[in-house]
Amino acid sequence: MKIRVLIVDDSALMRGLLSKLISMAPDMEVVGAAPDAQTAREMIKALNPDVMTLDVHMPKMGGLEFLERLMRLRPMPVVMVSSFTESGSETTLKALELGAIDFIGKPRADSGRSMENYAEELVEKIRAAKGARLRGSMSSSAASPSLATPTRPGLAASGKIIFVGASTGGTEAIKEFLLGIPADCPPILIVQHMPESFTASFARRLDSLCAPRVIEAQGNEKIEPGTVYIAPGHSHLLIRRGNSGFLTELAPTPPVNRHRPSVDVLFDSAAALVGRKAVGVILTGMGKDGAQGLLRLRQAGARTFGQDEASCVVYGMPREAFLIGAVEEQCSLEDIARRVIAAICA
Repeated sequence: MKIRVLIVDDSALMRGLLSKLISMAPDMEVVGAAPDAQTAREMIKALNPDVMTLDVHMPKMGGLEFLERLMRLRPMPVVMVSSFTESGSETTLKALELGAIDFIGKPRADSGRSMENYAEELVEKIRAAKGARLRGSMSSSAASPSLATPTRPGLAASGKIIFVGASTGGTEAIKEFLLGIPADCPPILIVQHMPESFTASFARRLDSLCAPRVIEAQGNEKIEPGTVYIAPGHSHLLIRRGNSGFLTELAPTPPVNRHRPSVDVLFDSAAALVGRKAVGVILTGMGKDGAQGLLRLRQAGARTFGQDEASCVVYGMPREAFLIGAVEEQCSLEDIARRVIAAICA
């Protein structure tokens, strides 16, 4: 059965283009295209689509307001498709917080990418959204851990370093994970698949919510306890030895597993240099990036954790890691921070 897609965009040109690109996929059918929220609401009732693409800037009712009402009254998978997803990263992060599964920018002639590649990414995100678990139905993440996470004696002095990878659904999963981490935590390095225009805003948002300090990695920073380093969207994030400890390193080399930054690149550097002192964590996301790297981490003596299926938005990356034996312990999103801290303090 084909995936039934509803397109919501105030531009007739964009509605036509998106309809054409989506309809080229053999497993998809565009059942409707709405110019505003009111029309979209009626089409949802009449057509019962599987997935909706949604613009942010629309007349009468903005996309964020419509999304908030939709997720409260009739939850469904939504992929944000808007120019705001690039120029207004704060807006897009808010959409993900409200329940959107994923996002993609509108196609642009000056983007340097072919329409074929854009269409491939678009339909891939729609497929993932169709199979995604809506957060409203995930009991394991219903309650966020408190910012008042107690410190643990010897935690920062353990010499351990935590490495985290995530993709689809990861912005909220990473937030939930870090809300369970105390201020005196070991250093944490994170790769979230995200364009470069988003990672600085993402780091600032996390820094305002979480007990540890959160920054976007710039390269050559000394890796210190109590600090979380987010990979920038333009480069791979690695770890390297310095004169007095470890430093961050950025590599603008080609994508790995179609991603830059890549989780495998981070995990591989951790396996090679940190070994038994590393802790690897793989969270929700589509695809398989990070699975082989997590396996190499485990083979190097690191503790490894994977998010379980019930609490993932998309059980892709953690599933691939679990199937090849890379995951030592599967945990719900609610428990994973606690289990990681317990393993470090054991």
